[in-house]
Amino acid sequence: MSGDQLQERARRQPFQPFRLILTTGATDDIRHPDLIMVGRRSAVLGIAKNPEAARYDIATQVDLLQVVAFEAVPASPVSPKGPAS
Repeated sequence: MSGDQLQERARRQPFQPFRLILTTGATDDIRHPDLIMVGRRSAVLGIAKNPEAARYDIATQVDLLQVVAFEAVPASPVSPKGPAS
């Protein structure tokens, strides 16, 4: 995957969370645009323990040659509000 393709996806407005799929089969979810920084040959990904966070707990670097695809991250299920029966 090219850095341009990945950066375009990360800068889309409105931002839509997406999942990177790597050659190893591993995946990384990007849930906030501040949690990815795309370089010429690699990308730095911020991994947050809380999926709603805009700040990372740890960071990892991924070689762009390892990124084979990206897909939309499914929306988190919304728990029903109100009294339990």
